[in-house]
Amino acid sequence: MLAVIGGTGFAEFSQLENITGSVVSTGYGDVYVEQGELHGQKLVFLPRHGHPPRFLPHRINYRANIDALVKLNVQRVLAVTAVGSVDPSLQVADLVIPDQIIDYTYGREHTFYEDELTHIDLTYPYDTEFRAELIHCAEQLQNVSGVWNGVYGCTQGPRLETAAEIKRLYNDGCTIVGMTAMPEAALARERDLPYAGISFIVNAGAGIEDEPIEMDVIKENLDVGLGRVVQVIGAYLKSS
Repeated sequence: MLAVIGGTGFAEFSQLENITGSVVSTGYGDVYVEQGELHGQKLVFLPRHGHPPRFLPHRINYRANIDALVKLNVQRVLAVTAVGSVDPSLQVADLVIPDQIIDYTYGREHTFYEDELTHIDLTYPYDTEFRAELIHCAEQLQNVSGVWNGVYGCTQGPRLETAAEIKRLYNDGCTIVGMTAMPEAALARERDLPYAGISFIVNAGAGIEDEPIEMDVIKENLDVGLGRVVQVIGAYLKSS
């Protein structure tokens, strides 16, 4: 069964049918999830920022979220994230299926291994097979544009970045910037959950364009990007 973690602007999965909401208790806290169906396939939806949305990126209980999905016996986790562009060639509402992450966060509860010395391999933070299947599905959709690789720069937030920070991210090799891929991806790996991401661009990173970043414009871009993401999810479930 697929689990979808929804981020900014994706607090509800309105296309789901036969929805049942519940609270899953874990050793790290309680997590609200919804179970429903899309195209006849069962699916778990977890709103990353809470229900209703209230947790800022650095306040999300990432460990509880991942542990809840383990308790629900999901087989794969798809993380949906709204991001800014770092690579100037990327356009608003483009999809990106990243293959790498650079972590700029700090102070987050980032591991399940608090009392034992354990090192996990995170050479490829996104599951290779799962990514390939998502890319194949996205390529079949005529009205979906995007880039099927990229480096997600994960910043602390909740503020947006300065122009100098975006320039630094670009020089570091990042192509998009968001606030939630870490420690989510690493925690999924610790629990042996195949994890992949679909990001959609809602704004050009600070300094890439001369105009200031407007929240109203970001909201409009959220709607377009999410529509494309849902199409990919639907195509994936139909092919499963």
